[in-house]
Amino acid sequence: MKIVVVGSVAAGTSAAAKARRNTETARITVYERDHDISYSGCGLPYFAGGEVKSIDELTPRNAAWFKDRYDVDVRTGHEVTAVDAATRTVTVRDLATETTFEDTYDELILATGVRSVVPPLPGVDLPGVFTVRSPSDARAIRDWVETRQVRRAVVVGAGYIGLEMTEQLAERGIEVTLVEALEHAMPRMDADMSARVDAELRRNDVDLRLAARVAAVEGDDTRVTGVRVGSADDGDPAAAYLVPADLVIVAVGVRPNLELAQRAGVSIGPTGAIAVDRQGRTDVPHVWAVGDVAQSFNLITGEPAWVPLGSTANKMGRIAGDAITGGTLEHRGILGTSIVRVFGLAVAQTGLTEDQARAAGYDVEVLHNIKPDRPEYLGGKPLLIKAVADRASGRLLGAQAIGASGADKRIDVLATAITYGADVADLFHLDLAYSPTYATTKDPVHYTGMALDNAIRGRAPLITPAELERERSAGEKVQVVDVRSAADRAKGFVDGSVHIPLAELRSRSGELDPAALTVTYCNKGVTGNAGQNVLRNLGFEHVHNLSGGNKNYQAWAAAQ
Repeated sequence: MKIVVVGSVAAGTSAAAKARRNTETARITVYERDHDISYSGCGLPYFAGGEVKSIDELTPRNAAWFKDRYDVDVRTGHEVTAVDAATRTVTVRDLATETTFEDTYDELILATGVRSVVPPLPGVDLPGVFTVRSPSDARAIRDWVETRQVRRAVVVGAGYIGLEMTEQLAERGIEVTLVEALEHAMPRMDADMSARVDAELRRNDVDLRLAARVAAVEGDDTRVTGVRVGSADDGDPAAAYLVPADLVIVAVGVRPNLELAQRAGVSIGPTGAIAVDRQGRTDVPHVWAVGDVAQSFNLITGEPAWVPLGSTANKMGRIAGDAITGGTLEHRGILGTSIVRVFGLAVAQTGLTEDQARAAGYDVEVLHNIKPDRPEYLGGKPLLIKAVADRASGRLLGAQAIGASGADKRIDVLATAITYGADVADLFHLDLAYSPTYATTKDPVHYTGMALDNAIRGRAPLITPAELERERSAGEKVQVVDVRSAADRAKGFVDGSVHIPLAELRSRSGELDPAALTVTYCNKGVTGNAGQNVLRNLGFEHVHNLSGGNKNYQAWAAAQ
């Protein structure tokens, strides 16, 4: 068997390696137009910013290593320019000599990845404007920063790469302006969580411009000097204001490299990536597609999904390499689990957001759970988990977590629970590792399950700040009860609330209407739940606890 792989980053090299593990008789050739292979694309911002000292740490393997280890021929500097699926041939150009030749295949794996989206803006091709897709990009950025004495930078796009580059440049003492066309940074998350990312950026002196768009880049033949930024609704350069810049990073997204796939005649899925089955087959015989160029499917809804991440690319490559050589591995879908560091916070998510769950037709229960990641007496810091569950089935649908520490551990536990279809009640029963150096006796994951289960079963209904304000805006009679101490209330409270401390709630409950919609709250939710239980036991008909308490409400209000 002759296997040809086009592309040599996460998916392509994984496919080649797995195929070789399964058989010694196949001839395996990998063509790569770049000179770096099997590199950590997700680590590039950290080399560009200087946290990673040497690019060799991100490119530990080369063509010789693959030949020695797997007897795989990796030919760098070779670009596959055409595919003829009828004759099973590829046309290859040697970029060093500009000569062209043909190669044949029995099985062809397209692992062509993605390319950065570069808006067609005036000046976007000036020296000092970069994307971040390859080691050569990262080398060029770092060299520009270190040789040009960069003092001011503009980063366009506040997704993963934009946030990582913003952090890295700011840590080098560079003044950073971050421009995002949508209403919040990290727009893949729900707005009430993304708003916390906005706040962290501003706490670290990032000039964050939201609902804004770059209209033009200015400079001369030697360097960039500034960026014109205007409203997201108005791309007129004349109406935009100038932000001085010595460096511009364009990180507005990526797009699959589909040219070869289209020449091979394969179908493109609704996500804009190549449609494949669960083993990576396209609808053209003997042509496979893996990694960022191929679409996956959502593990919860079953719908096509495309979330280009190195972790998914590795899995898809391994599965295709196995299937081509007679194996039975199949892709099981994705949850889009991800995490990014933004200065002092880890920002993580998995599964469906609240907005996505509602759009998919679920009747959702939403919890904002604020707990320390470990006891405060051992340095515990607040960890916010927003979890979304299906009221009808009790199934956990998704979670988002933000905190100084512990978000990675909890999001992985929750991703595992979602993968295996856990009911929220199951979370309380997980036998998680406990020591006060690492966790609280009832872990934030346990609390998440307990609170969602109580809410879904009707024992302790929840209401989010957004839902509370919708009820009040609709003219519903809502009595909001602050059950905290006077000292806590003096620091801030929900507008229109009445103050009845928990210790006085039983004796003063007559001041409230037992038939009206009642919302109790405290700082984070625990005492609010205690007040909720008191009123429910006293015969109040509709009592909800404010999800995440006053802390969550104030963060939500500040983002409006």
